[in-house]
Amino acid sequence: MKLPPIRLQHGLVFAVIAALFFAWGAWLMRPQPPAQPLPWLAQWQADVLTPLADDRLSLVRLRDAVEGELWLQPNLDGARLLYRGELQDADGNWSVEAEVGLDNAERESLLAAAGLKPADKEQPLGNQLLQPLANHAIVAMTLLPTAPLDVARLAASIGQPRLTLELAEGQAWVYPELGVTAHLQGDELYFLYAVPRHLLKQR
Repeated sequence: MKLPPIRLQHGLVFAVIAALFFAWGAWLMRPQPPAQPLPWLAQWQADVLTPLADDRLSLVRLRDAVEGELWLQPNLDGARLLYRGELQDADGNWSVEAEVGLDNAERESLLAAAGLKPADKEQPLGNQLLQPLANHAIVAMTLLPTAPLDVARLAASIGQPRLTLELAEGQAWVYPELGVTAHLQGDELYFLYAVPRHLLKQR
């Protein structure tokens, strides 16, 4: 005479389990809120990325967008002159590193003035050369977030890429019209690399 209650109890357990699975499935299928754009990127697209893509971004114009200082990086090919700064964002800082275009004579002159040899370590130059080199062109730039970001936020800011490339580690989203390549691992953005548009098309 006790069998019906036991069967009823088992049925109730199965009903609860089924309800839990249904609720879990509904939670997984719920609409996701749209990704939030990076708040600073629209302004940078107008003030920095588009001029760089057009090969008309100068050191002084970049300095207007982000404060920084010059570094001289010796190497066997001469030297690289880098402008480094920190971009303040609500989600954390971004490191900015831009290469200033130099001819061979300028590379040799800077190395000699700094007393550096090709094998020496890089040296900060401070701000004393910012004014003399103000109109020199920026030829490449890297933007590195403090921590990897959801790549959906990049898409919400500048749209989907025109080209996607598989890399040895991760993936690259390519925006030829902006001269920008985004480097990803999974769904996380690790850094942005920007050059004049014509250089990106050559690659």
